[in-house]
Amino acid sequence: MRRILLVEPAYRNKYPPLGLMKISTYHKMRDDYVQFVKGCVPQIRQQQWDRIYVSTLFTFYWKTTVETINYYRRAVASAEDIIVGGVTATLLGDELHRETGATVIAGLLDKPGMLDKGDKQRVDILTPDYKMLEQAEYVYGLSDAYIGYATRGCPNHCGFCAVSTIEPIFCDYLPLKKQVRSIEEVYGAKQHLVLLDNNVLASDQFEQIIGDIVDLGFERGAKLNKKLRHVDFNQGIDLRRLTPDKMRLLAKIALKPLRLAFDHVELKDDYVDCIRLAVDCGITHLSNYVLYNYKDTPQDFYERLRINVELNQELGTQIYSFPMKYIPLDAKDRSYVGKHWSRRLLRGVQCILLKTKGSVGTHLDYFEAAFGRTHKEFIEIAMMPEDYIIYRRQHENNGASEWLTSYRALNETEKMAFLTIAANKNVTNADIDPTHSFRVKGLLGHYLETAK
Repeated sequence: MRRILLVEPAYRNKYPPLGLMKISTYHKMRDDYVQFVKGCVPQIRQQQWDRIYVSTLFTFYWKTTVETINYYRRAVASAEDIIVGGVTATLLGDELHRETGATVIAGLLDKPGMLDKGDKQRVDILTPDYKMLEQAEYVYGLSDAYIGYATRGCPNHCGFCAVSTIEPIFCDYLPLKKQVRSIEEVYGAKQHLVLLDNNVLASDQFEQIIGDIVDLGFERGAKLNKKLRHVDFNQGIDLRRLTPDKMRLLAKIALKPLRLAFDHVELKDDYVDCIRLAVDCGITHLSNYVLYNYKDTPQDFYERLRINVELNQELGTQIYSFPMKYIPLDAKDRSYVGKHWSRRLLRGVQCILLKTKGSVGTHLDYFEAAFGRTHKEFIEIAMMPEDYIIYRRQHENNGASEWLTSYRALNETEKMAFLTIAANKNVTNADIDPTHSFRVKGLLGHYLETAK
């Protein structure tokens, strides 16, 4: 019997590590002892393990990931006994090996013998071990849901997305009924169904997939234990592949919410048409991923957010927008600033979202209070000192209004001087040049005051 440790680094995430859950099943089938932990646990490191698996997410968690791997190095005989997989392992595998000495597995565990030479089991198709999650002192948000895939991969190859590298082959049908029933047999019935497909509409078997979902008891209005059940295609639906027939199929299941990505303002006509089509089919609860800091401008970003709020007013929908900041696929932190953005503007968006808990609400008055009535007001708000954004009401008559009046009074030369200093760095006393105008010096002074 081998001693197996499964580790997820201590970054915050809603979704449990599905890969580790399947690896747990694999080793328990071989009567190995398996332990799961979240983060760096001293008493676990003091023990000796035959093998340690570490999962990875986005590359901007690089520091946490490397520190976690190295933390457990003393708990195995050799660094090669630590096996690392997942997103970062796939995208930055060579660097990860150089930093840690660990064994790196790229992509999916979809071939026999990837964990033990000569073994014929394909780990990726195994039933996830939900019970292992009980061992960690961390609560995931999907404990009462079947988690699986109806398809794998995506044929789009978008420049901002890693799916084509992690799952390079598009598989347009996986036996969903088998996945759900195998989970149910071991762990009992689950309330909801979460599918992690990256582009389910690209499947030629989409109608069959919807049929499977209905047969599994997730038809529209379905209940379990007198509570409504929900189906969630969590990675979103590709609006460019939506047709009236496909929307009618989606309306047959207990879909809540319908998630759409609105990555480019050029898609606005198609996007609005999809929302109207959804409403015609009875789908009114929607969620919207809004990519920014990529090739878009702040004006584009504001327009996409506002379109959603205006649609809510017109159609009675509940569209919640979730802005997602673009980070390059190989970035080791979150510091990247897109061509049309600045450090100050990006931080301003974060401060606004801090107050809205990461999402953009459904009501126009609330949206305008948070993001402004126009894209120009949005930029003014985002450029303010952080405290003025986060604690808007407290500073409304004590600094913020004065800052805004001063900002709007700048001429073009003064605005250029101000932005050169404030846009991409923290303002210090050394930045306030005696040659600056009274208005520029006064405006920069607000950043010094709030920094205190």
